[in-house]
Amino acid sequence: MAFGAVGESFRRVAGGASGGSLMLSAGNMERLVTKLSRMRGAALKLGQMISFQDLKMLPAPVHEVLQRVQDNADYMPASQRDQVLASNLGAEWRALFSSFDDVPMAAASIGQVHKATITSTGQTVAVKIQYPGVSRSIDSDLNNLSILLTASRILPKGLFLDKTIANARTELAWETDYIREAGYQQRFRDLLADESNTFTVPAVVQEASGPQVLTAEYMTGTAVTKSSLNLTQEQRDWIGTQIMRLCLRELTEFNLMQTDPNWTNFLYNAATNKLELLDFGAAREYPSKFVDPYVLVLLSAARRDRERIRELSIELGYLTGHESKTMVDAHVNSVLTLAEPFDDGQAVDAVYDFRDQTITDRVRSFIPTMVRERLSPPPEETYSLHRKLSGAFLLLARLGSRVQCRELFVKATGLWQQKRGVA
Repeated sequence: MAFGAVGESFRRVAGGASGGSLMLSAGNMERLVTKLSRMRGAALKLGQMISFQDLKMLPAPVHEVLQRVQDNADYMPASQRDQVLASNLGAEWRALFSSFDDVPMAAASIGQVHKATITSTGQTVAVKIQYPGVSRSIDSDLNNLSILLTASRILPKGLFLDKTIANARTELAWETDYIREAGYQQRFRDLLADESNTFTVPAVVQEASGPQVLTAEYMTGTAVTKSSLNLTQEQRDWIGTQIMRLCLRELTEFNLMQTDPNWTNFLYNAATNKLELLDFGAAREYPSKFVDPYVLVLLSAARRDRERIRELSIELGYLTGHESKTMVDAHVNSVLTLAEPFDDGQAVDAVYDFRDQTITDRVRSFIPTMVRERLSPPPEETYSLHRKLSGAFLLLARLGSRVQCRELFVKATGLWQQKRGVA
């Protein structure tokens, strides 16, 4: 990258070109794509965590690089795949399956997925296989990525890159532990057992799973944003309502959330009229000491109580109490904007139309001030929680859902208040 920048500087001087970052030249973008493709999990996780703060915060070329890295989903060679399966399931792993599709049905940042059939039960399953060496390379990849981004000076200082990197390191370690993921998948099956008419969480097949292989019941639904679904407005409203309701339930009741914002983790099965939930690698618990004041912030925002929002934000660590008035106003205004669908000033059964929402754009307008003037990084829980919540808002906007958000919020926070004995 450095040599590329030097070379580009000579070309610009010779050709009279000016402006723009040398590190973001076309030649260096190609080198960056190549480098980041070798550290896919680390690069995509960091990009995902930065983007939750503002999708347009990164320079456009960096977004392009991350998108290309996401799209460069190369499959591992069959011999390598078989080695991972053998090390997890034993040398006779093929005996576990009466059929196994050699061509993956999907590939992602840390693994690929194959369709198969379990020999003992005849059940159709999805087998997720982790790329070898991913977990061992997390530290070195993130260290290299930190050096790369620091040297290129393409990120605002207010992003607190060191904290973002540390959080990415923790979350990547979780996501590469398929035993952990299987445990959280089962927990969600148990927690949503009372909603079997609405949600399906695929059952884990323990006999065909291991630290780097996760086999689960095959889901036949389609990603909710696929145009091929041809959803009616009624279906869009129903899907959006269930996703919003689940997010609120995860936060206020479970203290446990599946935090991956990828929209393909939500499948709609038109035949059963159910949502099928996938990928629990990023599932995590939130301590009550964080959730309780956070819910109180939301309740205060719904009442438009600016002073209480400020006080609770200091308690949570979003503010130190020594910020400028400009910073405090930007923070409080962003919270109030995010809470608009839950506002006390509307009827309980009011419908919030996500087709017309401008929340994300208005919150985005506050980000430059907060990045420039904030004195401390946000609580570590924020990275995953806000990534999921912002992803849910954007998904409902993408679907064009009309949701009775106020009613859902009143029910969820009402149960939370009863459980906590909070007035």
